[in-house]
Amino acid sequence: MTVVFDTGSDLSWVQCTPCSDCYEQKDPLFDPARSSTYSAVPCAAPECQGLDSRSCSPDRKCRYEVVYGDQSQTDGALARDTLTLTPSDTLPGFVFGCGERDTGLFGRADGLVGLGREKVSLSSQAASKYGAGFSYCLPSSSSAAGYLSLGGPAPANARFTAMETRRDTPSFYYVGLVGVKVAGRTVRVSPVVFAAAGTVIDSGTVITRLPPRAYAALRSKFARSMGRYGYKRAPALSILDTCYDFTGHTTVRIPSVALVFAGGAAVGLDFSGVLYVAKVAQACLAFAANGDGADVGILGNTQQKTLAVVYDVANNKIGFGANGCS
Repeated sequence: MTVVFDTGSDLSWVQCTPCSDCYEQKDPLFDPARSSTYSAVPCAAPECQGLDSRSCSPDRKCRYEVVYGDQSQTDGALARDTLTLTPSDTLPGFVFGCGERDTGLFGRADGLVGLGREKVSLSSQAASKYGAGFSYCLPSSSSAAGYLSLGGPAPANARFTAMETRRDTPSFYYVGLVGVKVAGRTVRVSPVVFAAAGTVIDSGTVITRLPPRAYAALRSKFARSMGRYGYKRAPALSILDTCYDFTGHTTVRIPSVALVFAGGAAVGLDFSGVLYVAKVAQACLAFAANGDGADVGILGNTQQKTLAVVYDVANNKIGFGANGCS
C-alpha cells in the first residue's frame, strides 16, 4: 500500500471497502472481509478511549474521526489487524482506522501513517519491537529515493537538539529553533521571538512557518544576497512572497541557509529546501510567515529534504544529518 507518513498526527488509517465517501486512490481499497486477522475495536477498549474524537456504533464498536490542519479529514471504524512491513516483518494487533469517509489533500495515497507521540501512532505501537524512535529522509525530488526506518542507529554525522514537549499538545515533536543563518551569517532575530510559541517539526506540512519578525528578517537578508547575483524578481506564489525569475540562467547560485537549534546545532539546507521551484520563471523562497507571533512555528517537509531526520524518542532528542538519502 502507498501511504503518507505524518509526524504531526497519531492514528494510521487506510481507505476500506465498503466506503461511502472515498477519494480515488492508487491501489484497490482494503477489504476487511478478506483478512482473517482483522477485528473491530470495542468502544470500551483503552485504544478507543484514548482517541481525541470518537463515537460508538449501535453494536458498541469504536468509531474515529480525525480532522487535519488543512481541513482534510477521515472517519470510520477503529480496528486491529496484522501490519506487514516486509514479507518477513509483521506487527500483530496493530490498531488503525478503516476509513469510510475521507476527503482532502491526500493525493492518491491509500491512507496515512501517524508517527506522533501518542500511544496509537505506528512508532509508539512498534517501539517494543524496534525501539523508541524512527528516522527518515525525504528526497529532493519524486524521481529520487528516500526512506522511513523504525528504530536503527543514527547516522554518524547527525547533529542533535533536545526534543521538547508541550502539555497542551503532547502529540507534537517540538524543537528549540533559535535562529537562522543566511550566507553563513546569523540573521538578527532574538531567540525569544522563536521561543514565544515554540516550533513543531512536521513531515505533513509542506512549507516552514516562522514568526512574522523572524520571517521578515530572513526574507530581507535572503533578498539582499540574491540581489547581488542580479536575478529578476518574479510574482508571488500563494503564501510565498519572495520569488525569482531564472530564465536565461544556465546555473543558479543562492546563498546558503541554515537553521540553528538550541545546543548549537546548525543544520544546512539543501537547494531544494531553500527554494520552491514552480517553474524556471518562478522560484520562491520556501518559507512563510505565521499570521501572528503567538502562532506555533512549523518546520515543514520542504526544509527537511535530503536530511536524515532522526527521532530518538528514548533519549528525547532529534537529530539531522546531511546527505541522508544517499
